[in-house]
Formats: sequence, structure tokens, C-alpha cells
Amino acid sequence: MIVSVNKIPSNETELVTNAQSLAGLTLGEIAQQAGIEVPTNLDRDKGWSGLLLEHVLGATAGSKPEPDFPELGIELKTIPINMQGKPLETTFVAVAPLIGLVGTTWQSSHVKHKLARVLWVPIVAERQIPVKDRIVATPFIWSPSAEEEALLANDWQELTDMIVLGEVENISGKHGQIMQLRPKAANSKVKTDAFDKHGRPFKTLPRGFYLKIPFTQSLINKHLRVS
Repeated sequence: MIVSVNKIPSNETELVTNAQSLAGLTLGEIAQQAGIEVPTNLDRDKGWSGLLLEHVLGATAGSKPEPDFPELGIELKTIPINMQGKPLETTFVAVAPLIGLVGTTWQSSHVKHKLARVLWVPIVAERQIPVKDRIVATPFIWSPSAEEEALLANDWQELTDMIVLGEVENISGKHGQIMQLRPKAANSKVKTDAFDKHGRPFKTLPRGFYLKIPFTQSLINKHLRVS
């Protein structure tokens, strides 16, 4: 039985229990009980799965820059996997500011805030599986270990330093051990402000921080039994 739709959880245990009650259900089954139409594909609704689960599990943050469950300090992250439990893509964390970064630190960063406590919801979502038939695997709760946070902090610092030094256009997927900076925009016409290495303003694609697949694979390996 699916949890009561849109009921705000009172504590972490309740949220995790509610989320784990969805394991084994399809997105179609969950959407039907929630009275939400399932899109034919996610080409234009890439975040639909996450929004569905946020709605069902009672997330209240919406588009605000705070964790999805602000009262609990917990962020919800869906992660598409294949039948063998391999993540199918990198995981978006937060939009990267490209100006006004002087003086910011890892401790005060949006990335640290977002990743402090995460409810991961893996979804078996291979492309050939219709959206309605994609299955929720077992959700799990996670906080970075001291070692994981050190890696995240180092990557954040490296990428932020490059932005501040006007090198944003030279950042590629090879930068960062477990987190990378990638363009984050609906299309190539969307532009935002940045500075080049001479301090001159210019327009560029918005960027986002993303967790690399080997890192999210390690989380899945620790928390899920995969064949």
C-alpha cells in the first residue's frame, strides 16, 4: 500500500519508512494513486520522477534553495539505474554560482548544505522501459563520511577556484575526483553572467555541480544488494 499522498513526515524514520514502502512499485502505480498523469517519455520532463516522489513523500521546499524536506534537513535524490544496479547518469546536486564567489567557503556552500543528509531513491529506468513501468528500488538514507566529505570539499574548492580565476570555460569532466561541473541549461540559448581570466564579464551557459557515476555507484554498492 502506498503511503498517504503528500503527508509531511514528522521525522527521519517516518520519511525513510514511507520511502521504502514504495520499493517494488512502478512509477505508474505511484502516479495513479497520487492522481498524476505519467508522461510518455522524459525528454521534456527530465525531473518528473523526482517531482512525483517529492509530492508523494510530502516534500515542501519546492524550488527554494534548501533541502527538499527543510524541517528534517534532508534532500531527496532519485538515481536512475539499470537492472544490474549501475547508475545511468551523473547526479545533479546544485546550480553553481559563477559570480560573487569571493570569500565563499565549503562550509557555507549550497553543495555542502544539499548533501548533508540525502534520501537516495534508485529507480530501474533503462531507456527501453516505459516510464510507467520503471520500478522503484529500495531507498536509503546517507550522509557523507569524513573521507567522502573531504573529497567533496576538495572538488568544490578546485572547481570554485577555477571559476573565480576566470577559467570556467576550461573546466571539463576530468576536473574533480567525485564531483564535476557541467553545463546546466534547458537549451544553448540560456546564458548567465561570468568573468574571464582578465576580469571582463561575458555570457556563458549556466553550470551545475554533478556527482560522478563511480561515486554514486559506490553508494549503491554499499547500501543495496545488486546482482
